[in-house]
Amino acid sequence: MTHSFEAMMQELPMVAIMRGIEPSEVLEHGRVLIDAGFRIIEVPLNSPNPFESIRLLQEAYGENTLIGAGTVLTMEQLAQLIATGAGLMVAPHTDPEIIRAAKAAGLYTMPGFFTVTEAFAAIHAGADALKIFPAEALPSLKVISAMGAVVPKEVRLCPVGGVSPDNVGDYLDAGARGFGLGSALYKKGQSVEQTRLNALAFAAAWKERS
Repeated sequence: MTHSFEAMMQELPMVAIMRGIEPSEVLEHGRVLIDAGFRIIEVPLNSPNPFESIRLLQEAYGENTLIGAGTVLTMEQLAQLIATGAGLMVAPHTDPEIIRAAKAAGLYTMPGFFTVTEAFAAIHAGADALKIFPAEALPSLKVISAMGAVVPKEVRLCPVGGVSPDNVGDYLDAGARGFGLGSALYKKGQSVEQTRLNALAFAAAWKERS
C-alpha cells in the first residue's frame, strides 16, 4: 500500500460508503469517487456479493486507494475480508477481539462506538480511528467536543450517519476529524453521474474548511 490511512485522511478525511452496490457497477462508481479526491472506500457486507465488489475495487484501485469492508461483525467475515487483499475493516460496533485480529493481519481499523467506554475499549484494542455511530442520534454536537477532550488527539473521531455537505462544517467545529458518508453520497441504484456530483459536493465542503 502506497500511503497510510492517516496520510489518506489528511488528503480528504472522508470514507465513501457504498452500501447496496452491485459488483457489476462498483468500478464505475469507484472511479468517479477517486476522481473527486476520495482515497478510502468501503463496501458494507450487507450489500449484494460484497466480497466480490471489494476484490474488484482492490484489484483495480488498491495500489493508491484504501479499500475495505463495512459492517464487519464476525471473525469469519474478517477472514473473508483479509482474503480479498483489502486493507480496511469498518464495523458498526466495538468488538476488541475483531479489532485486534484485524490489526494483527495488517488492516487499518475503524470500529463504531457511541460511548466513551466503548471508545477507549476500541483504542486499547488498536483502533486507528473511531466511527461515531449513529451520529444523527447524538443529542447535541457538544457530545463530540466532550469526547474530543478525552480521546487521544491522534485518534480521529469520525461521525457516520446523517452527514451531508451542508453540516460538514458544523461537525468539524465540534471536533470531528473525519467522516463516513452513507446515503448522502451513494444510494443503491443511483447513477454514476449522481455519485460523481455528490462526491464533488462533499469534497468542496471539506476544501472550504481546509
